[in-house]
Amino acid sequence: MKQTTILEAISLRGIGLHTGIEAEITLQPADQNHGIKFRRVDLPDQPIVDADVQYVISTNRSTTLRKGEAQVSTVEHLLSACVGLGIDNLLVDITGPEVPIMDGSARYFVEALNKAGKKELEADREVYVIEETISFKDPDTGSELVAIAADDYQITAMIDFDSSILNKQYAKLHDLNQYEEQIAPARTFVFVKELEKLMDQNLIKGGDLDNAVVIADEPMDKEELDRLAKKLGKPTMEIQNEGYLNTTKLNFTNEPARHKLLDVLGDLALVGCSIQGKILATKPGHRTNVEFAKILKKHYRELKKLKGKPKYDPSQEAIMDVTKIQSFLPHRYPFLLVDKIIELSDTHVVGVKNITINEQFFQGHFPGNPVFPGVLQMEALAQTGGILALSLQEEPYGWDTYFLKMDHVKFKNKVVPGDTLILKMELISPIRRGLVQMQGTAYVGNKIVSEGELIAQIVKQR
Repeated sequence: MKQTTILEAISLRGIGLHTGIEAEITLQPADQNHGIKFRRVDLPDQPIVDADVQYVISTNRSTTLRKGEAQVSTVEHLLSACVGLGIDNLLVDITGPEVPIMDGSARYFVEALNKAGKKELEADREVYVIEETISFKDPDTGSELVAIAADDYQITAMIDFDSSILNKQYAKLHDLNQYEEQIAPARTFVFVKELEKLMDQNLIKGGDLDNAVVIADEPMDKEELDRLAKKLGKPTMEIQNEGYLNTTKLNFTNEPARHKLLDVLGDLALVGCSIQGKILATKPGHRTNVEFAKILKKHYRELKKLKGKPKYDPSQEAIMDVTKIQSFLPHRYPFLLVDKIIELSDTHVVGVKNITINEQFFQGHFPGNPVFPGVLQMEALAQTGGILALSLQEEPYGWDTYFLKMDHVKFKNKVVPGDTLILKMELISPIRRGLVQMQGTAYVGNKIVSEGELIAQIVKQR
């Protein structure tokens, strides 16, 4: 699948649900690998906020992004529409702090995107394929989201408000091609008992019976209804027989559940790539959606790193055995930490270190619970990188390599006797004046055990 954007710019105008501020958004085509970004054209220097879960600052009744001084609220319905229609790259110019609520659904955004047209780009779409079950549960609310393997992107949402009007409801989306008709028209909803509380929190300033389904599951006398109508700027208000304040009919019998599914789709767009897998969402809300998006993004980053994991076949002949390595490196027992080199190019090298209980440092490093020291993992990576750096010299012998700096070092899993440590070093930039900057990653099996950015200098021996 190729990445996409829209063919031409298109604008919409409306009021923000919570701020009550009118704003215009203009959906602009964007280049491949741009992703979806919001540009606050009403602010000095027109700052940009990426649609990324790391920039979420609030999930109180909507999802709000902030980067620097720029903030954009209620992004989930527009993002949901982009996912539903398969739009990967978009620049959203916005003249205010909140995306317009329109009718409370994603229908208007879908119509605008369709009118703008879709354009296929040259770059491949980035897809996170769920291969193992991932879950998150909020112990306070009972909300739970689970991702499992599937052939495409599917979502099932279940809600349960323990209400006489709105009890258990389910909604399913088995094919994104069904999104436009089955999910996009589902409007946001609120219980009438929540309205005054939300108003007191300085929210729903732009709330209206035209942009939300209002559910009345408790009796209210005329005085209460009149007071609420006045706050909403309505002359009068009545509860219909079916328990809704709106006089408009529901778009679906399970419209609230479908809207929750719509929100899940929009919030999980903040992972920053397409998803292939099935999402099971029980009593989802913006907070749990965003927390789950953070977990998915973390898993995806690890998966991307593992895709670069070297393949090690012990039966394959090494490019350098330990004797050859010793001709390059000055290190000797007990400090030579590379047993063989299995890959070597102009930009990367892969070494192997077999961990045994006979390592002399195990006598004093957690006796009875032997753990290979993290600093020695960095040293092993550095020695492996030294092989690459020296192999690029006209005369590779008679040099020493010295550490200058280590950045962004992380130790992620224990390394113990019996493990085979795969050491990968990649040049970040060309070697200049003897300075070598490399990205190092150490693997055991299918796990990254440590990583870091290493800077060293190679110096001719005297």
